[in-house]
Amino acid sequence: MAEEKIFENKIKDFLKSLPDTWFFKHWAGAYSPKGIPDIIGCVKGRFIGVEVKASNGKPSPLQIRNIDLINKSGGYGVILYPKDFDKFKEEIINILKES
Repeated sequence: MAEEKIFENKIKDFLKSLPDTWFFKHWAGAYSPKGIPDIIGCVKGRFIGVEVKASNGKPSPLQIRNIDLINKSGGYGVILYPKDFDKFKEEIINILKES
């Protein structure tokens, strides 16, 4: 299995283990908008978008733009590499702790 898919499954397993969390894996097709994050969800009422990358992956300009727009609109958007997974988990746990 490719590194990115293994990492994606690790992220989904983490999100499944959390309370007050809903998400889905976005499958891009010919008729879907380009640059949508791989994982779309909601953590305790806060929108999240996660663009999953393997350690050598490079986001497209449109992926970067969409993550930036998610963050500017009050959501939590991240381009996530395996090396940053622990930081991601901490940030999601902090979202769960927010009132």
